[in-house]
Amino acid sequence: MGEHSTTEEGHSLRGPIDRAALLAIREVFNTDEPLATAELDDYLDPKRLEVTYDDGLRGADTARIDVQWTTQNDYTFHYTDSRGVNLRWGKHPHNNDYVNVRGLEHYHSPPNASSDPSEVEASCITQSPEKLVTRAVLKLWRVAYHAESVSRLNAESNPP
Repeated sequence: MGEHSTTEEGHSLRGPIDRAALLAIREVFNTDEPLATAELDDYLDPKRLEVTYDDGLRGADTARIDVQWTTQNDYTFHYTDSRGVNLRWGKHPHNNDYVNVRGLEHYHSPPNASSDPSEVEASCITQSPEKLVTRAVLKLWRVAYHAESVSRLNAESNPP
């Protein structure tokens, strides 16, 4: 599974990483998702929360969601799995003119989480508190997991 960097995507998260928010997000994953284990990449000075799954979407053996959350409440949840599928939910300024996105919340669809302006969609997640965003991501992932389809990963109403 590949590394994820927001600078490579033409995106920029505002503000430093919010350790307290990542700890709250870690608690939600570790409490609410039995297939996942969430740990900070560095406990004292984290850059991201790494959530590893014992299973993935549509037949993937393993998966991971890398989470970044800043003190400005910008975020990215980047899913990648052993089959090479990538997707992202994000809220942050973007350098590209995404024709289908009015605000900061957006979604990069699978299989490659393209940043092509015509392929990025407005996100169905428009809540801001880190625990609500995390629960929305978990619900969307679970719906896709049980349906064995990625088509509903951004198709729910807010909050999902």
